[in-house]
Amino acid sequence: MIYQRAALREFANTAVAVFVALFAILLTTQLIRLLGDAAGGNLASGAVVALLGFGAINYLPVLLSLTLFIAVLMTLSRSYRDSEMIVWFSCGLPLTAWVPPVIKFAAPIVLLIAALSLFLSPWALSKSAEFQQQMENRNDVSRVSPGAFKESAEADRVFFVEQIAGNNSQVKNVFISSMQHGRLGVMAASHGRLETMPNGDRFLVLENGRRYEGTPGQADYRVMHFERYAVRIETREAQGVTPTPKTMPLWSLAQQPTPPNLGELLWRLGIPLAALNLALLAIPLSFVNPRAGRTNNLILALLTYMVYSNLISVSQAWVSQGRIGFEVGVWLVHVVMFVLLLVMFSKRLMVFSWVRLWR
Repeated sequence: MIYQRAALREFANTAVAVFVALFAILLTTQLIRLLGDAAGGNLASGAVVALLGFGAINYLPVLLSLTLFIAVLMTLSRSYRDSEMIVWFSCGLPLTAWVPPVIKFAAPIVLLIAALSLFLSPWALSKSAEFQQQMENRNDVSRVSPGAFKESAEADRVFFVEQIAGNNSQVKNVFISSMQHGRLGVMAASHGRLETMPNGDRFLVLENGRRYEGTPGQADYRVMHFERYAVRIETREAQGVTPTPKTMPLWSLAQQPTPPNLGELLWRLGIPLAALNLALLAIPLSFVNPRAGRTNNLILALLTYMVYSNLISVSQAWVSQGRIGFEVGVWLVHVVMFVLLLVMFSKRLMVFSWVRLWR
């Protein structure tokens, strides 16, 4: 059919443009957040790209679902505004004739959303958690970022380094404040370096500096000049990643049917189902009266998407808390939205029937 080929082609073009715009916004916001963490020393600069990729994979199911909804909505709304729909309706095509091309266009995207939601998104979250754990297990000096005061993992030292060079092994203009046995010690040196002893202990060796030691509030401070001063670096024990429902694979959630795991399973299954429902909902929501405002249907569509998404989140929370069973929560919201879809179709078909009879 001619209208189906034209609709599929326009669906695809609009979807590509919408996805590129949304994906660029997602990457920009995530990159700003990660660069802020890296600048503050909470994240290694080499992990920014990896975490950015894992975060993008995690948000792809929701992004593709929104892309599918907007693509169908914008394409059919343009047809209404340009009076193309009137031509098709005059040729005897009902509104339900747009269901097959929408399903044909949405089916591969929904399958991709299901694969991302069920398998790839949890994998990306688990890898991101491993990277975050590796950042937490770093030693004190590797946490330091040039030009910023950073506290050690045990909160007993404060480091300041003006410049790092030589593959992070050479530091310049170092300031260290530490508290030992109730006495405050402040050290300042022009430069230093990292050294590893034969037994594996690591030291930050400061050269040509001073140490000020005393008790706050008292005048018994001592000033010492040194040519070489070694500060032992405490290395935190490596800890594994604690599994959470969001990072657990699908088969683990099925083998451990606890309320939190069932709530996460409901969310993963709900995203592709919601994507299909939203694509069909976009057909009646796309109606635009060329003589009226052009934004009314867009506002209604946006509210519909927000309500649908929030209802899925509420259903997930109720299942996680044990307030409703998984067997009810997994289909309740989608059935309600599907009934709303049928009501909107019947209302729109009734309007077109009255218009046709009047003519």
